[in-house]
Amino acid sequence: MTDRPLIAVTAGQPEEDLRPFLDAVERSEAEPWPVRAEYSLAPGEVLARVGALVLSDGPDVNPALYGQQPNPEIEPVIHDDARDEMEIAIVRAALDADLPIYGIGRGMHILNIALGGRLLQSVDGHHPVQEENDNSKPEYHHIYISPGSKLAAVVGSGGFVRVNSRHRAGMREAQKSRYLVASAYSLEDGIIEALESANHRWVIAVQFSPQLRMEIPPHFERLFQSLAERAAERLAAVG
Repeated sequence: MTDRPLIAVTAGQPEEDLRPFLDAVERSEAEPWPVRAEYSLAPGEVLARVGALVLSDGPDVNPALYGQQPNPEIEPVIHDDARDEMEIAIVRAALDADLPIYGIGRGMHILNIALGGRLLQSVDGHHPVQEENDNSKPEYHHIYISPGSKLAAVVGSGGFVRVNSRHRAGMREAQKSRYLVASAYSLEDGIIEALESANHRWVIAVQFSPQLRMEIPPHFERLFQSLAERAAERLAAVG
């Protein structure tokens, strides 16, 4: 047994790709629990055990979930429909319960879609993009974090910062859910780099990859630390 808070980490990718998320949770003095579609867990079963939720990165979400057909100009992706369905169900239940949620990459996309938003299937062009399963040196770009946002409060400052870029899909304001607030943007093209909810205690999602700690400014580690603190508070409150 452990007195560290349990945090669910949605999973679908190979174990070696999930490892950075689990390690980041462990560094924050919490206990990660990988949750996969094949476990066939109801959202209530997950929420009854955990103090927070991490929506991990992974393959592109199936465009059918936001009313689009796959773009024929994009290299085909094998979609994980079971994972999509599992994550959206858990997100909606977690939001209803005001469970702390931290979305990363694909996790930000799932959060947006679960709340009625859409995606651009490709943000290639001015926005640096690294293709799926490309583990070479990442692309980088600068983003602007809105001062006064929850994201800025957690990481310690707003303003300009350089982050990694390991994604293909994304969104601008036209695709964003009306229930979420954009708290960071790419300077090059206005692609949204972070979302948060004004109606929940701790719901933050980012487009970049803070779990890859050698690629990102160290103060972004505070996101995992803050999530773990909120998880501990929640579990303590429910006894």
